[in-house]
Amino acid sequence: MSSSSIGNLVFSGGLPSSSNGGLGAGIDVAELVQDSMAQQNAELTTMQGQQTTLTNEQTALSSINTDLQALQTAAQQLTDPVSQLDSMAVQSSNPDALTATALNGSSTAAHTISITNLATTASNYSDAVASASTVFGDGTLTIQVGSNAAQTITVNAANNDDTMTSLAAAINNTPNIGVTASVITDANGARLSIVSNTTGAPGALTITSTPDPDSTTTPALPGFHTAVAGVNANLTIDGILIASTSNTVANAINGVTLSLLAPTAANAPVTLSVGPDTSSAATAIGNFVTAYNTVVNDFNAQFTLNATTGEQGPLAADSTISLAQSQILSAAAFATSGNGTINSLGDLGLTMNNDGTLSINSGALATALQGNFSAVQNFFSSLTTGSFGANLANQLTAIADPVSGSIAQDLNGLANSQTSLTQQISDFQDQLSATQQQLTDQYNQVNVTLQELPLLLAQTTQQLSSLTAG
Repeated sequence: MSSSSIGNLVFSGGLPSSSNGGLGAGIDVAELVQDSMAQQNAELTTMQGQQTTLTNEQTALSSINTDLQALQTAAQQLTDPVSQLDSMAVQSSNPDALTATALNGSSTAAHTISITNLATTASNYSDAVASASTVFGDGTLTIQVGSNAAQTITVNAANNDDTMTSLAAAINNTPNIGVTASVITDANGARLSIVSNTTGAPGALTITSTPDPDSTTTPALPGFHTAVAGVNANLTIDGILIASTSNTVANAINGVTLSLLAPTAANAPVTLSVGPDTSSAATAIGNFVTAYNTVVNDFNAQFTLNATTGEQGPLAADSTISLAQSQILSAAAFATSGNGTINSLGDLGLTMNNDGTLSINSGALATALQGNFSAVQNFFSSLTTGSFGANLANQLTAIADPVSGSIAQDLNGLANSQTSLTQQISDFQDQLSATQQQLTDQYNQVNVTLQELPLLLAQTTQQLSSLTAG
């Protein structure tokens, strides 16, 4: 507001006076400044409202994006080449004797397995001495593991290894000796236990204790005895004799790892069945349905009137959301052909409700998985041209890809708009501050002038009186 306009207000009586009225009372500067800036403050409020709207849109879209990422992850467990639909389950007729696991994609098969004996880990123990700190005579201890070169430890006071505790430490500190030593103490005294680090026959121990004939220390260097002989596991798989250095047999059946737990009784072999893990597949499909329903409900919420506010969600006018909703529903309704009995989600016992969400008939799903598992795999595989899985993967990539997906692009657009608007608001607030200061200075000057008017009037009256008297 210019000085001339302020003057017009003053002389036209447009400026408010103080509460006590009367000439010289001045004006309410703060009120005048507020009135003068009302329109600009309204513009600021509008911009801040736009900023709140953008924030609400960003929050809603970020939440939907998170749920879409979860849906894409759940879908990948069905559509990827290595997925839960490739998981194999192994059933053992005698899990107390034998269990097993199978790699994804292993061949479906049944095997007959008999276990003659388990693999053992060789161990030796020494004669007992009074305690772990008892000093015994000098000598040499030779340890050989399987066909490896024997290693000799000289036992004497100079090497500080003439007690059970120190000898155990000397053995354990010898590089590549292939055994672990420890002291075992009971009512009979202390003994040295030496256990091979290798299972089966390759870990068999040969330990020779040779007392020094010139040593006069009592007791003499203890002798050693076999506690457990290291032997290989022996079993038959489909009538074929198998030997294994370990009770974990990983290479006998392609893709299958056996865990031998106990010998089997004569004429009582274990039947091992390897087949698709239908339970894992059902879980993966259930996880997909849950994630899908979450996303569909997210979309529906944007277009549903709020009972309290009577308004739709913050993204109701967002065309990206409308398109994504259509793409998701279309992907779920997609049907293929030529895939046996499994050509749509309905063939798996999944039905679409009126709101677009899916429901699962567990019995029908189990029947489909058990009846034609390979068709289920083909249906979901993203590598099968024209399959449900390939279409689903493409649609989700178009929507949910973190870089090129439509939701990511929409989020970037909102973020850019928010950044631009925030800067506009900041600049506008700086402008308002400058304008407010300018108006305040001008009105303060007017206020001073008005407060000086009585004095000026008195002076003028006095001067007029002097002229009249002259």
